[in-house]
Amino acid sequence: MKSLLNFLLLLGLGYSLSGESERPAKPNVLLILVDDLGWQDVICYDVDEPAPYETPNLDKLAQRGVLFTNGYSPAPVCSPSRCAIMSGKHPARTMSTTVASGKPPMPHHPQNSFISPWCRGGMDTKNVTIAEALKSNGYKTGHVGKWHIAVNHYAFPQPVDEGFDFSSHYPGNSQARGVQNGMPNRLQGFATDKENDPYRLDEKGYPRDHVTEEALRFLSENKDNPMFLYYASWLVHTPIQTRSQELLKKYCEKLGVAYPQDPKGWTLEGQQNPYYCAMVETLDYYVGKLIGYLENTEDPRWPGHKLSENTYVLFSSDNGGMEGYSNIVFTDNYPLDEGKIHVREGGIRVPFLISGPEVARGVKSEVVVNGLDFYPTILGWTGTPNSAKQILDGSDLGALLRTDPTVASKVMDERTNKPRESMFWHFPNGYCQQSAHLKNGYKLIYNHPYERQRVELYQLYDAAGKRVDWEETKDLSKEKPELAESMKTELLGFLMEMNAGMTHYNPSCTKVKMPGAGKVVSVLDQQRTNRRVRLRYHENGAKLVSAQVIYSFNGDSSDSEWFPLDAKIIPSSGENLAKVEATLPPKTTHYVYNLVDENNFMVCHPILNKQDFGGTALKVER
Repeated sequence: MKSLLNFLLLLGLGYSLSGESERPAKPNVLLILVDDLGWQDVICYDVDEPAPYETPNLDKLAQRGVLFTNGYSPAPVCSPSRCAIMSGKHPARTMSTTVASGKPPMPHHPQNSFISPWCRGGMDTKNVTIAEALKSNGYKTGHVGKWHIAVNHYAFPQPVDEGFDFSSHYPGNSQARGVQNGMPNRLQGFATDKENDPYRLDEKGYPRDHVTEEALRFLSENKDNPMFLYYASWLVHTPIQTRSQELLKKYCEKLGVAYPQDPKGWTLEGQQNPYYCAMVETLDYYVGKLIGYLENTEDPRWPGHKLSENTYVLFSSDNGGMEGYSNIVFTDNYPLDEGKIHVREGGIRVPFLISGPEVARGVKSEVVVNGLDFYPTILGWTGTPNSAKQILDGSDLGALLRTDPTVASKVMDERTNKPRESMFWHFPNGYCQQSAHLKNGYKLIYNHPYERQRVELYQLYDAAGKRVDWEETKDLSKEKPELAESMKTELLGFLMEMNAGMTHYNPSCTKVKMPGAGKVVSVLDQQRTNRRVRLRYHENGAKLVSAQVIYSFNGDSSDSEWFPLDAKIIPSSGENLAKVEATLPPKTTHYVYNLVDENNFMVCHPILNKQDFGGTALKVER
């Protein structure tokens, strides 16, 4: 009997030593967030007319996991989406709703009927990012590529301020923001196979990419630990150009267009831009290099297995595809309407792929998901507690992914603890000035400017998630007024709960007649005593309901960042004029006033010059 036990013990040890050790409890996570890639730019998403782009690596990734046809970005532009994904909080909650803002509210043009609300320029460091949460759980955290969660790419806060052990966001040669460094124009300066070429073509003919190389270096140097890598490619953002002349020639031939002679412009409509085609294929190749490394590298924490066997991969885009501008067409999101900078489907519906050790393989799901879901899902996969007890506005997709990814009821709304029915967007910025509410296949668009139809209602898909009106061509707001009203009420309630910044009316606009424009308050004077500031005003028929002082610590800079401070409203009494008062924070350099009346008109004092924020603001002498 003793011999038998010894034999069984040795057999057990041998089995363990043979490489069949237990899977490490902390899986790796690779989050791939690309820039401006449209829903129709990846072949596995292609519907209707076939796209010319070649994306074999992304198609393979879809086959290894779940492809969500109804995947959405948190916002229709870059910075708020990235901030939302990193913080797990809705852009309306953090007041991070547009790109590199942080400026005082003002009319974009004197004849615009609207004034955008204040929007945060950089991420609020009080938020615990997904990198900070994972780092506290023993993870090595890395970021490569684009950041743009500040008033500019390199302002505070940077990735190392937000929980990343390693960061490299030099744009590299994958895209040209000063960058495809020194490329005179997009028909000169192509990469070669010469050894001294910093963009030297590899054995497969693709240019060297600094961002991808840095990502591979992070994976290689940290594979002995649980890893979280945020790979934020600069592709396929403007400028639309490629370092690979062979790829440009390839797509000219494939599209049946002549090789360009003029480096400027591109006016052929649809998906007929060979520069853009080359960029999409190059992006796909770089993603393939990352996935290939995981598939071919032994996992030091799990002998006998590859890194890919214990790595979750999430792939998406920060917003919908940018279709073009001025005299250049990039791509076409059809059948989705519009593109980046719009809350219509082309601006917010994005590629959305997830694979990993507990994810079903080869599944196409019509469940509605959002980039906000990444944060709670990663916490669940990694066993990382929400130790800061933060409000997270997404849902944990873990149960959905490991069981049946086609069953929408498995996605729980954290606010109601019931299956999620609604999704919201808030973009009161630029020309768009819209918010949106998606519920059970219906989508309501709420237009903030006075002169537009207030609500639009479309049925995107039926109860099973099948396509109905992706094009958003049939407005049902008149046919279904009760549904439109209830969805509008829910949307406005959501925005109120978030304390979201809202669009105001511009009293200087004369091209649109708005009731109450002649009743706005008039500023009489303003004074400052040390840090105490006061503005006196006269009401002309409309009551003042809120007032803010917008202040800055670097108001002279073109990259200045401004912050709101609620001011106290003191009504007139007797001979005393009405006034607003506030105390400026120490080190304030400049400030302005924003006064909002009961008819939603905003009076800005003084009116700022957009080219020089400090020049016309009130200056605090030191």
